[in-house]
Amino acid sequence: MTESIELTRQAAALLRDVSRPAVDERSMVALSDEDLCVLLREIEQVGRLTDTLRALAAAEVDDRSRHELGTAGLGRRLGYTKPSLLIERAALVSQGEASRRIRLGQAITPRTSFNGEPLPPRYPLVASAMADGAIGVDAASITVRCLDQAGGRAEPELLQDAEENLVRQARTEPADLVAIHARVWREALDPDGAAPRDEELRRRRAFSMGREVGGMSPFHGWADPVSSALLRGMLSEGANPKAKPRFLSEEDARRCTETKTTVDGEVVVTLKDPRTREQRQFDILIGTITAGLRSTEMPGGLRSMTAVTAVVQLSDLKAGTGVGWLDDVAEPVSAATIQQLVCDGGLRKIVLGDAGEVLYLGVKERFFSAPQRKALAVRDGGCCWPDCTAPPSWCEAHHVIEYEKGGKTDINNGVLLCSAHHHALHASEFTITMFNGKPRLLAPPWLDPDQLWQPLGRTRATMAA
Repeated sequence: MTESIELTRQAAALLRDVSRPAVDERSMVALSDEDLCVLLREIEQVGRLTDTLRALAAAEVDDRSRHELGTAGLGRRLGYTKPSLLIERAALVSQGEASRRIRLGQAITPRTSFNGEPLPPRYPLVASAMADGAIGVDAASITVRCLDQAGGRAEPELLQDAEENLVRQARTEPADLVAIHARVWREALDPDGAAPRDEELRRRRAFSMGREVGGMSPFHGWADPVSSALLRGMLSEGANPKAKPRFLSEEDARRCTETKTTVDGEVVVTLKDPRTREQRQFDILIGTITAGLRSTEMPGGLRSMTAVTAVVQLSDLKAGTGVGWLDDVAEPVSAATIQQLVCDGGLRKIVLGDAGEVLYLGVKERFFSAPQRKALAVRDGGCCWPDCTAPPSWCEAHHVIEYEKGGKTDINNGVLLCSAHHHALHASEFTITMFNGKPRLLAPPWLDPDQLWQPLGRTRATMAA
């Protein structure tokens, strides 16, 4: 038995000794808030180190099962036609998880040249950060996948710069934000790759409906980025917590309507949605489809049922190169695709200039107008508070310099914040200011002793610059 196996067994035994009381006796209940957060971070690092070993072990199983070894390969000797099947059985994980571990392990495993010379891993910085437990598999996997997609045509120096920047960000930012930046880097490294990807994704679109079982019919599908943006925009609008419930059945409407009379004699009618999130989304989908079917009988054909913003650099739109970004959809689409969608009633085009400038409306009104809110949505990408993922439709426009103190109701004095973070800003010591037309956040000294202004917003179209 090798030393590494013995050490791994000792570590596993120690973790069992720690986790069993936590499960059986709820020992974490006795922890203070601060200690619980510290424990959460430490546990996560242990999990990252374990995930690194999982990926390396999977890659080694794959290497020992490679096709050219034939029946002498590890997988074939044990009766498995693919190494992922062996990992699935040995680790008791899904085949998809086994394949993911193999792909990531191949990217971080040291290599050997044809003449036997040792070579570094394909992505040495990702490998080093994972070995330290500094980044997790989610951030590492999306980084490797995006750099692989761009690697065929990207300059090696630029590819290394991208890896360095993404690893640095993955050490401090959630994996979802790293994924956004990884896709932006991919498009900057290989701007010609978006159009073929658009067509490939569109070819994979699908919808299927199964046979009825117990009165219910299952359905399943895959949506390309444009279709996904339309669907997400439709569902997001209906899920807005401030919006009046839509597509309620008469029974639900009667059941959830409350009528009260105030002391002044005013009759107040409130409507509380009794449906689950999944039920609301289903009703929105079916209601929108029904509205679309009914509108086909009207002059002019099918009417627009929802609006989606496509953001693209002006120079890219004119040239038909580069990429653009659709509301609430992670994958970008090519500028050529956006050119084709400009006249579509389901999409609204908002253009960013080369410097990322957006619409400016210097009017003396208390509330931001609809065009201004659209411009803020383009610039901020939703709630601009760090790590918040609330879409633009859920957000409120906040005056950076308060209106009462002379602040103008224009784009250079506004930011989008969800209701929770809007309240948090007013009730806390955080400060927002504008630098060159973009918002930045300053945390209170007890949270940030260095007092550094943090850039806000997550518009992806200008990240490459």
